[in-house]
Amino acid sequence: MSAEAYVDGVLRGDRVVLARAITVIESELPSDGDLAERVLEGVLPRSGGSRRIGITGVPGAGKSTFIDTLGLHLVREHGEKVAVLSIDPSSPISGGSILGDKTRMERLSMEEAAFIRPSPSKCHLGGVARRTRETILLCEAAGFRNVIVETVGVGQSETAVRSMTDYFLLLMISGAGDELQGIKRGIIEMIDGMVINKADGDNKPRAERARVEYSNALHLFPMSPDGWSPKVLTCSSLTGEGVPEVWESVLEHRAQMKANGHFHDRRRRQALNWMQELISLGLEAQFKSDPQVSARLPLMTEEVRRGHMSSFSAARELLALFHPARKGSE
Repeated sequence: MSAEAYVDGVLRGDRVVLARAITVIESELPSDGDLAERVLEGVLPRSGGSRRIGITGVPGAGKSTFIDTLGLHLVREHGEKVAVLSIDPSSPISGGSILGDKTRMERLSMEEAAFIRPSPSKCHLGGVARRTRETILLCEAAGFRNVIVETVGVGQSETAVRSMTDYFLLLMISGAGDELQGIKRGIIEMIDGMVINKADGDNKPRAERARVEYSNALHLFPMSPDGWSPKVLTCSSLTGEGVPEVWESVLEHRAQMKANGHFHDRRRRQALNWMQELISLGLEAQFKSDPQVSARLPLMTEEVRRGHMSSFSAARELLALFHPARKGSE
């Protein structure tokens, strides 16, 4: 397909074309690079109008089930269109991913107004895939007013999603031991909301106690520069209880951020972060494709692996071989 055909299909909301366009965007083939750029440029004027929501959580918090329930609430109760970008962890050994979130969101995947796209992280840091930002733009251009990004889980690097979403939600559960010690401070300082999931049955009182504990803990942190105080709520993904309140918090946050001007400031910072990441990715690609570097890299890798050379010395030598500015002037 031509770039024009991709753009036309995405703007018409054709989900098959949208899926194929995302595949082109995620492709690492050099031949797809120019096509991906033309597709993105074509859809860019129609992007940017969605609510971008990032969701992360501790293992076992039920992120997929929560998103399935929240998505159904938006589709059936509010008549909204929802796109879910689910990031699956890639194996550092085989590089493979299960990509099973579509099966875990069985009810939402059956809705015509929903689009679920699992993508492998390919060991990309930040809990997101390499091209998540671009995929968000495509979904927005296709008419999805709500784009939910599900990260691979809480960890030291699970903060990149904060730089590409409007509302960052942390999903927790009660009764998982010393929960507060299990959360990275950096995550807590970045969240816009926290939800204690699985607040049903005998677990409901424990969930309420956890909500109070987390609320008290959040008060120890300084107020966010945007003036928003993160709320701690409880919900049950199984019964749907509390899910409407979670969504109301998302809307309340968006209204406040737009009223005080921080919404557009955040989007502008996101654009700058995206530019910086693209520069880093581009430089990495140029570095690896450089003839002198590619010829020397396997040997240096083996030398470091055997302990015959330090990582510092190897990196300095390889970088000394790579001078794109100098080569451009030759």
